[in-house]
Amino acid sequence: MTTPLRLSPGDPAPDFTLSDDRGGSVTLSDLRGRKVIVYFYPAAMTPGCTKQACDFTDSSDSLHAQGFEVVGISPDKPEKLAKFRERDGLTITLLSDPDKQVMTSYGAFGEKKLYGKTVQGVIRSTFVVDEEGDIEIARYAVRATGHVAKLRRDLGLA
Repeated sequence: MTTPLRLSPGDPAPDFTLSDDRGGSVTLSDLRGRKVIVYFYPAAMTPGCTKQACDFTDSSDSLHAQGFEVVGISPDKPEKLAKFRERDGLTITLLSDPDKQVMTSYGAFGEKKLYGKTVQGVIRSTFVVDEEGDIEIARYAVRATGHVAKLRRDLGLA
């Protein structure tokens, strides 16, 4: 197993087009001119991922008011993401990356520690993409609980 590449502030954000949970698609470059929070999570409807998605949803109005779009990406199929949205009242954009190509391009899929073992999987990660499409913040191996509050502080929005 190999360690995935890591993006850093100033790097161009890899562009992508992914299916959403409502039958459409989202292309990152179509969001130029706005700041975009792109976060990667392992699986919809699991405790940590639910906590993180609900935290982003709870902050979505204030984030939108500050010019931020929020996009959550997991390997789940759009149908499961639709159930996740409905079950938890999520208002953020949920995207499906079943082949994990976008995750890999962001360094959010690869070798990680899970319960003391080294495994291949989704690395819970968050990126802030600026209006020009460059990485402003790159955070790898973030914790689900408290992450949105920390990100808000890092962005000066606390």
